[in-house]
Amino acid sequence: MSQTSSPGRLRVAIVDDEEPARALLREYLSAHPEVEVVAECANGFEAVRAATELDIDLLLLDVQMPGISGFEVLELLEHDVSVVFVTAHDEHALRAFEVYAVDYLLKPVSAERLAQALSRARERLGRPQPELAAVAAAARAEIAPLRRVLVRDGPQVHVIPVEALDVVEARDDYVRLRSRGREYRKQQTLGELAAQLDPGRFVRVHRSFIVNVERVARIERYAKDSRLVVLKDGGKIPVSRAGYARLRGRL
Repeated sequence: MSQTSSPGRLRVAIVDDEEPARALLREYLSAHPEVEVVAECANGFEAVRAATELDIDLLLLDVQMPGISGFEVLELLEHDVSVVFVTAHDEHALRAFEVYAVDYLLKPVSAERLAQALSRARERLGRPQPELAAVAAAARAEIAPLRRVLVRDGPQVHVIPVEALDVVEARDDYVRLRSRGREYRKQQTLGELAAQLDPGRFVRVHRSFIVNVERVARIERYAKDSRLVVLKDGGKIPVSRAGYARLRGRL
């Protein structure tokens, strides 16, 4: 968790794509001398950058935003931070609160409810927070299969449509994604990502590889009991026996 400058003090970032909503939260927060607003973000990309570059204790995070959602912002963060979700939709708020959030605020936000949320956030200072990747998966507004994969590279966020994803490879504690001739590193296990991808489009052909069946040119035998997937770009991927059976049913 981020370290605050003094006990009970909160460094807060406001994240909402609507300027009036940010202005209202900023006005309410001005009544709390223990709160320092260190960033205002108009979208999820700005939120990821702020959380990467600044020492933030608490995100006041809108759920529905253009670009990337509040839940997707959590997926991209790599350090502990408390979150109060702000939303106009009850079902999103309840899901968010159940899986992680310090609190949730339904729009239009009142000064009294914000004060309660800040109190809860102060109580959590210094306590261990749930792992953000697991939280993001549980809170995801979009039900699998995924339509896009988000990858964080420092403060930059890459959005990869699943139809542009060629191969996913397991590498230690992360996966390597290949898309349109580029490679990306994502802090996630192959099994976690496999569970979120469309099984009609993506097949786990090996314990270390998932392949987009639309990228498969052919399957070659290179030893008695061994096969390779040859991709349309010429790349070759090993295929296990179980992977071959799964892939054969898709081609």
